[in-house]
Amino acid sequence: MGSVSSTPTPHFHCPFHLVRRMAPRDAFFISTWACPAPKAHRTLIVRTLKGLKDAVSVSVASPELDGSWEFRHRDIPDGDRVVPGLDNANGRKTLRHVYRLRRWGYDSRSTVSMLLDVERKEVVCNESYDIIELFNLGLNRLAKNPDLDLSPLSLKKKIKDWNQIIHSNVNNGVYRFAQSQQAYDSIVNELFSTLDMVDDHLGSFRYLCGDVLTLADICLFTTLIRFDLVYNVLFKCTKRKLIEYPNLHAYMRDIHQVAATCNFGAIMDGYYNILFPLNPSSIRPAMPSDCEHEFLF
Repeated sequence: MGSVSSTPTPHFHCPFHLVRRMAPRDAFFISTWACPAPKAHRTLIVRTLKGLKDAVSVSVASPELDGSWEFRHRDIPDGDRVVPGLDNANGRKTLRHVYRLRRWGYDSRSTVSMLLDVERKEVVCNESYDIIELFNLGLNRLAKNPDLDLSPLSLKKKIKDWNQIIHSNVNNGVYRFAQSQQAYDSIVNELFSTLDMVDDHLGSFRYLCGDVLTLADICLFTTLIRFDLVYNVLFKCTKRKLIEYPNLHAYMRDIHQVAATCNFGAIMDGYYNILFPLNPSSIRPAMPSDCEHEFLF
């Protein structure tokens, strides 16, 4: 499991004061992301919990073999799920084309999540944590659940502390690829030591910060829900499966039932068939029984 290198990407951080002033009369946003991406998945969950489905439209880009993100029709039955499809707000074919709608153009990497002011053709933000903070409080005039606060002032420090642990050791930990056995052993032990610690903590508390669901839980959940599906198999995170952690697995199921926004088929397709060159055969393994819909509810 050395790190994956990539070209630095310009970050568009949320100008919260401007966004609040625009909403609700002038701001029409579209959030675009891909189903496999856990950080992008965060934005979908908070959008759902806050009741912003009518205010923030969604177009889902799917990963292509050349590393781009493309909007195109796919024959995937959606039901209530968010699935890859067309760019219904702008009519563009790729995420790069959406970024290039900016007044000054754009020639760098095009990443998800991305929040666009459709009317002004301007990228508002492409940092997933900034977006979920904005959805949490910045668009309350548009939200159907404005009283829900996933980052209350009294828990800010706890949330920050948990985010620092989770981001480094778990969210990024599952993606760290080693070039030697010694490096792999060090990385995997760090990952599972953190999971052991969190599992022990959840033996006494429902959520990371106590009895209240917070943004820290959302950030951890989007990695946990993919663990047995993808990371355990494809990324050699094999020391234990998530289902072997009684508290972590129950915690993951709890949050999944609160915000059922997971498209497991699209997640597996993205990792095993398209997104990473780690599975040359493109054979998608059978879905683990503990990830079946009936088991999680």
